[in-house]
Amino acid sequence: MTKEELINSVAKKAGVSKAEAGRCLNAILEEITKELTRGRKIALTGFGVFSVSKRKARTGVNPRTGEKIKIPATKVPKFKAGKSLKDAVR
Repeated sequence: MTKEELINSVAKKAGVSKAEAGRCLNAILEEITKELTRGRKIALTGFGVFSVSKRKARTGVNPRTGEKIKIPATKVPKFKAGKSLKDAVR
């Protein structure tokens, strides 16, 4: 499903215009992004938890040359599905 398809589905189910549904979806995504950039987590009961995970610096290998390279430490977004979502997918 694409973002546009999601907006159309939400608009239909909520009985609002596609423009309103699009604005709401964009606002939600912006808030999730903003909180994650601040290092906070977002818990949506039954759905899941968005959080930030830290990866340590490590040494890797360039597959073309076999040369060892340093991979710097970084932060990555993480999602852990909640029980209700897991049960629905099963």
